[in-house]
Amino acid sequence: MVAFVTATVIGILGCVAVVLYGKRRPVDAPLSWGEAMAAATFAFFMLFWWYGVIPHQWLTLADNEWGWRSDTYLAEAGVGPFTDQLPGWWPDWTWSWWPLDITMVAIRDILVVGIYGVGLVLFVVMWVIWQNRGKARPVEVPASRYGRPLVRKG
Repeated sequence: MVAFVTATVIGILGCVAVVLYGKRRPVDAPLSWGEAMAAATFAFFMLFWWYGVIPHQWLTLADNEWGWRSDTYLAEAGVGPFTDQLPGWWPDWTWSWWPLDITMVAIRDILVVGIYGVGLVLFVVMWVIWQNRGKARPVEVPASRYGRPLVRKG
């Protein structure tokens, strides 16, 4: 658990570092060869971290510490989810209609796809912020009740 949380925090801090550095760096500043190599190395590190280390730590956590194996079920066909944890007064027929076996390995894999999706969204947002860091925001012109701008010409 500690390794997964630490890896996720390092990944998020790396994304925050890019945004903070982007706010500090002038838009038209020339880029030296060394700065380009450092940026490329950092970008590679972040890709490796979000698509290699964090998913690996999640899979290790789910497999080893939580015991999410293919013989543990979230929902079993004809039995239902958490049937062994239900109280004695719970009717057995409640989940007899359930047609699917959902193993914890399937849940683990769906969640790791979600981690990949979070990494993808973070990268897209991070680089959109980087690319738009020097652009001026449009100024809103107040409008009348009829939707026309309240600006006098001349």
